[in-house]
Amino acid sequence: MEQKGITLWFTGLSGAGKTTVARLVEERLNREHRLRVQLLDGDVLREVMNRDLGFSKEDRFMHIQRAAFIAKLLTDHGVIVLASFITPYQEMRDYCRRQIENYAEIYVKCPLNVCMERDVKGLYKKALAGKIDHFTGISDPYEEPVNPDLVIETLAETPEESAERVIQYLSRQRSIPGLAAGEHL
Repeated sequence: MEQKGITLWFTGLSGAGKTTVARLVEERLNREHRLRVQLLDGDVLREVMNRDLGFSKEDRFMHIQRAAFIAKLLTDHGVIVLASFITPYQEMRDYCRRQIENYAEIYVKCPLNVCMERDVKGLYKKALAGKIDHFTGISDPYEEPVNPDLVIETLAETPEESAERVIQYLSRQRSIPGLAAGEHL
C-alpha cells in the first residue's frame, strides 16, 4: 500500500507544545514505520525563507500562505507533513484547509498563563514589557479554532500522550500504510 500524503496543521499559542508534539510524532513515524514525514516549523521557515516578513496580520498571512504552498506540494507527493505554526486567525486556517486537499487541523490547546510559564525563549516577557509588537496572546489575538479535527490539551497530558493521540488520528485516516484503522502502534 502506497503512503498517502496528509498535512497535520498544529496550531496554538507560542509555548503550547506544537513543535514538541510534532517532533515526537515525526520520530515515531520515522522509527516505527519508516514513512516519508516532513516537519515544517514556523520559526525555521521564518529564518530560512520568510526573513522579509514581520508580524503584522498581513505578513503573518503571507508566512502561512508560503507554508501552505510547501505543505500542499509535499502532501500531493505522498508525504505526511507536520506543520507547526501559531496560525492565530481562523481565516488563515480556513485558507490552509482550502489549499491542501488532505488536511487536518490539530489545536494544541494550552492556557495562556501556562504558555507564559513555559516561555523558554523569553518572548512573553519581552512582549509584556512592550519590546515585541504584534505578539499573539498579548498584543495580538489568538482566535481559537472553530472546528479542529483534533484537540490536544498539553496541560492535561504528556507530550508522549499527545503524540500517541495524533498517531491514532492518522491511523483512523488510513494515512499509515499497513495499519488498520484504530490499531495501536
